[in-house]
Amino acid sequence: MFSQVLALRAAVHPLRALRARGRLPVAMAASTSAAQAKAVCATDAPATHASFDIVRNEMVDEFGVRAVMYKHKKSGAEVLSVEAPDENKVFGITFRTPPKDSTGVPHILEHSVLCGSRKFTTKEPFVELLKGSLQTFLNAFTYPDRTCYPVASCNLKDFYNLINVYLDAVLHPRAIGDELVLQQEGWHLELESPEQPLTYKGVVYNEMKGVYSSPESRLARAAQQALFKDNTYGVDSGGDPLNIPDLTFDDFKAFHGEFYHPSNSRIFFYGDDPVPARLELLDGYLSEFDAISPDSKIGLQERRKLQSRVVEKFPAAEGEQAEEHMVQVNWLLNEEPFTPKEQLALSVLDHLLLGTSSSTLRKALTESGLGSAVIGGGLSDELSQATFSVGLKGVRAEDVSAVERLVAETLEKIEAEGVEESAVEASLNSMEFQLREFNTGSFPRGLSFMLGAMSAWIYDRDPLAALRFEEPLRELKEDLAAGKPVFTDMIRKLLLENEHRVTVEMVPDTELEKEQVAEEEARLAAIKGDMSAGDIDQIIDQTKKLQEVQAAHDSAEDLATIPALSIADLPKDGTELPNEVSTTQGVTVLRHEVPSNGIIYADVGLDLTQLPAADVPLVNLFARCLLETGTATEDEVALSRRIGSRTGGVTTSTLTGVRIPSDDTVATGDDLVHRLFLRGKAVAGRADDLFGVVHDVLTSCRLDNKKRIVEMLKESKARMESSLVSAGHAYAATRLSASHSTAGRLLEQTGGVEYLAVVKDLLETAESDWPTVQARLEALRRQLLTKASVVVNLSGDAATLEAVDPALDKFLSGLPEDGEDAASLLPSWKSDLPVVPSGNEGFFIPTQVNYVGRGGRLYAPGEKVSGSTSVVSRWLRNGYLWDTVRVIGGAYGGFCRFSPLTGSFSYLSYRDPNLAKTIETYDGASQFLQNHDLSSEALSQAIIGTVGDLDSPLSPDQKGWEAMRRHLVGETAEQRQQWRQEVLSTTAKDFKDFGERLDQMEAHSVVFGSKKAIEDANAELPEKEKFDLKGLL
Repeated sequence: MFSQVLALRAAVHPLRALRARGRLPVAMAASTSAAQAKAVCATDAPATHASFDIVRNEMVDEFGVRAVMYKHKKSGAEVLSVEAPDENKVFGITFRTPPKDSTGVPHILEHSVLCGSRKFTTKEPFVELLKGSLQTFLNAFTYPDRTCYPVASCNLKDFYNLINVYLDAVLHPRAIGDELVLQQEGWHLELESPEQPLTYKGVVYNEMKGVYSSPESRLARAAQQALFKDNTYGVDSGGDPLNIPDLTFDDFKAFHGEFYHPSNSRIFFYGDDPVPARLELLDGYLSEFDAISPDSKIGLQERRKLQSRVVEKFPAAEGEQAEEHMVQVNWLLNEEPFTPKEQLALSVLDHLLLGTSSSTLRKALTESGLGSAVIGGGLSDELSQATFSVGLKGVRAEDVSAVERLVAETLEKIEAEGVEESAVEASLNSMEFQLREFNTGSFPRGLSFMLGAMSAWIYDRDPLAALRFEEPLRELKEDLAAGKPVFTDMIRKLLLENEHRVTVEMVPDTELEKEQVAEEEARLAAIKGDMSAGDIDQIIDQTKKLQEVQAAHDSAEDLATIPALSIADLPKDGTELPNEVSTTQGVTVLRHEVPSNGIIYADVGLDLTQLPAADVPLVNLFARCLLETGTATEDEVALSRRIGSRTGGVTTSTLTGVRIPSDDTVATGDDLVHRLFLRGKAVAGRADDLFGVVHDVLTSCRLDNKKRIVEMLKESKARMESSLVSAGHAYAATRLSASHSTAGRLLEQTGGVEYLAVVKDLLETAESDWPTVQARLEALRRQLLTKASVVVNLSGDAATLEAVDPALDKFLSGLPEDGEDAASLLPSWKSDLPVVPSGNEGFFIPTQVNYVGRGGRLYAPGEKVSGSTSVVSRWLRNGYLWDTVRVIGGAYGGFCRFSPLTGSFSYLSYRDPNLAKTIETYDGASQFLQNHDLSSEALSQAIIGTVGDLDSPLSPDQKGWEAMRRHLVGETAEQRQQWRQEVLSTTAKDFKDFGERLDQMEAHSVVFGSKKAIEDANAELPEKEKFDLKGLL
């Protein structure tokens, strides 16, 4: 997530991203279950309430939690109440919301219900909560068949505040009585004067234009709609921009009335809060409703002989991209629900086929040379019926059929020859480790629990069966031990013999973007042409009215309806992380005692400042080589299987940070920590295996594996080109930072548009002059593998940390002692990585929306920055920029970033229909801060929200990683406490002072958008603000 604001209301298929946290990883390590069960079952009988019947009362042993299913007597609402010893409490209410068309009504309604309600009467209570709660999760999701509203917080008072706002929002929204909400969040016709052209505006309308600027999104939609012709999945719940303007206010209201009823809901609680309070709170809302029988069941898509082919165009840039097709083969897998054992086996099969770069089907596709990257995602099981999709992008037109044949032939070969035992062992162990570890990172565990349960519960299936894994795992292992052909049978029945199959081909079209713009303009011109003068005046009046409402501030009375914490509710001191620093065999070792259930998290870091600046862009490729090229004694397949069967996984990660000056002022940005880490995890008894893998890949990964390295470069190029269209804001932010410091330029060279050029050059060289690339990689390894510069970071419980010491000693003893001198070349980086000149740049890409960035250096090196700046910048993001860029401007997101360490400040927008107007809005922020009279309540709200950011919960491995980062950059506990105190002491004057700073900032802009949009902006902008146009694809 790049921002809490922009993560808001994820569209269409959130579980594509969350599936690894939802369906499968649903159990804590077994070693803790008994203790947790004892803690939870301190009281034998479940809590009761006169308004609820108890339907089920069970322990989920895999979690060590009690799950009680209640049914509200009057409303018929189902409630799953989970008691867990977890302070990060979670609540969610989910409605089945199957659409009948592609107007996007479920998605627009999901946005709209959070725009005020009966009890909470501000324009957007959701935003008020973002500004000033301690929430650890605050969001909403639209699926193809359901809409989910989850919240989480570690603070009990805050948790119930969030629940109250969400319940009133979904049950009694302002939106169903105020058409302006639909116009803002969904769509409206906009016109400010009679001579102007008519335009469409609306947050969801622009969001979905951005979504379908991505070829991958267009492909996913085409595949789903082709597979599901007979049920709700055959239409677009997120909304097709062509159909969104067909949504009427009456249809909008009717959809809420039909589906947003407690009888059609699934309500979920998780955490350590008292169950009686949960039930009492719910009864206050549910008792207003009488039970109904909602007509929302998801219809069955029967499997039949389909074997169809769909061809669809996607917008492409001139040049190489114009020749690159995409092809994907898709199956509908089932009519009847899978049993838990079948579901687990199918997940293991998915991993066997596509889970790693060495998985059989992925490897065959990658090595074929028919395309640049594997697409499709494999198994998708978050809906009523599961699908399987796989294919390639970057395919020549004449090779499309060959890709189809290769998929079929590879599956036939696997079915005929069987699956190798070592592959099964690796995939099964990987799955089991993931299940038992239950590491959800910064994602609340309870939310993973909820999403896993909801994948069955929403279809009237057993929600707890979707979470239990011990029995299906035991049964699957028994079947495999008995020699049953589990996976080959599945391949034959679900794929090879399954005739409900669709192939989707995406064809590049360099004119499509222009055609779409012309079609929209013609449609709007026709609408305006049919209008009378009175009709036109009415649209102008409606536009003005909407803008006035959007620009108006909430009254003090309305703001007072939002429940809030007070400063007194906040802890004055922050929580420090455990960190023990020692030296073993001359190597710095950091240890962090954290509860890890017997798992060791080990990070081994190499100092990248030993490299000349010219070689730093090679590090990303080198990092992939470590794990994907094999070693001196095993090929990449054998290495992947060793990692899968003996560890919980090994990955690579780069840590880049600016060291904090001794006087705690703004840094110049050229004194850097830049390290490449191999990050692994294993149960303590497998520490030898884990460190053995790390040793082998560091010392003997196959840098002569030309074939695999060329494939990796093709994949990297394809992924970056795709992300330019979907994440242009991230590239804009990186480009802006490159004009301020060496640190920023480093990020640009290793992950920005400059890096895309590096990847293209490396690919060309690798194909035409391979020895040069290999020699550079070999030299890089020699420079990095110096024992004296290695850092080892270990996180685990006390017994685990002690148990892994022998394995660590053995690993360190095996590192080469005779590496090249571990001298840092960092002093030369400043001259070798000069900052990018700060001109205005417009990078054009095939898209219907813009990503607009603008920034500069707000504080100079040597200046002191107060913690109050984080309060102001956060409030600016969730206040002024939300209101102006998103609400009024219609962008999906508008936000800002401020780095107190480098003094850099940037504005960014996401899926933005505007360009010049957005820059004008950014430039108005300084005056807004200087002129706005901030109330004491708003100040407290801003401080509370900032403290919430400081205190975000971390998983065990995240705690160890963050503690190490703090140590490496020289951040002290005293500095953190001083910053916290400055946050708590923020005043209204600090807001005005920040505004004055912004007024003096020398800013420039970086934009990613269509060529036409940038050219149109240049026609409006003064000469010094015009963009230098640059093509990327």
